[in-house]
Amino acid sequence: MTMQDTFSLSLCRLATGVAVAMVALSLSACAGQQGRKELTTGSIPKLTRPAQSMNATELAAAAERIGKAYERNPKDREAGLNYANLLRMTGRNEQALAVMQQVAIYHPADREVLGAYGKAQAAAGQLEQALATISRAQTPDRPDWKLKSAEGAILDQLGRSAEARLRYREALDLKPNEPSVFSNLGMSYLLSKDLRTAETYLKSAASQPDAGSSVRQNLALAVGLQGRFQEAEAIARQELTAEQAEANVAYLRSMLSQQGAWKQLAKADEAKAD
Repeated sequence: MTMQDTFSLSLCRLATGVAVAMVALSLSACAGQQGRKELTTGSIPKLTRPAQSMNATELAAAAERIGKAYERNPKDREAGLNYANLLRMTGRNEQALAVMQQVAIYHPADREVLGAYGKAQAAAGQLEQALATISRAQTPDRPDWKLKSAEGAILDQLGRSAEARLRYREALDLKPNEPSVFSNLGMSYLLSKDLRTAETYLKSAASQPDAGSSVRQNLALAVGLQGRFQEAEAIARQELTAEQAEANVAYLRSMLSQQGAWKQLAKADEAKAD
């Protein structure tokens, strides 16, 4: 997980946005990076290049092409999953949920489908329903770390941070050193205004060799919220095209300037240390 087109106008809305971003990714990244994972292959038109490298116009075009393939055969599991994913990537959460509802009808016992359905529900604000769907997708004999992490992100958005962190640690037991889970754990502490602990986990996430751009964008946020703006911008620019870097930095600056929210968080963090 935005981890991204999400965090807030005030301190309260900042925290809410962080949680939404985490769910969408399972969960978190800055502008233009939310949820851009590779699409599955199958009977759908192939992408000309990876979705995570596309701009908004290209993503919209890909969604239109794959959407037509899905409409021709709504029972096609891969087409449905990919179309819903692209819809979420372009901010059309309600449409993504409608697609996943249909896919889940045709594939009610498919764990990947149930997991995607739960994430679509969470992105559309149906948190309790999402939690139930994710839990249904999980099986005791074959626990899935991705589902554990997604469940944690939903619990964080519901304000149940202790339960959320337990799920993240269970996910790490199943998949040690997984950067996305470390990132979600760090963002969980950011939600509770413990910026130093958040930064520690996010640095652990970013240090993993397979850490993605979204992990570094979350680290940039945690650093920036502590007032270290130059360091945050340097992190936000790493491993991105010039266009993506400028978009992320502009987003980071805008977010950190919103009603002095970073100052309130930094003061709260300093008070904890005293």
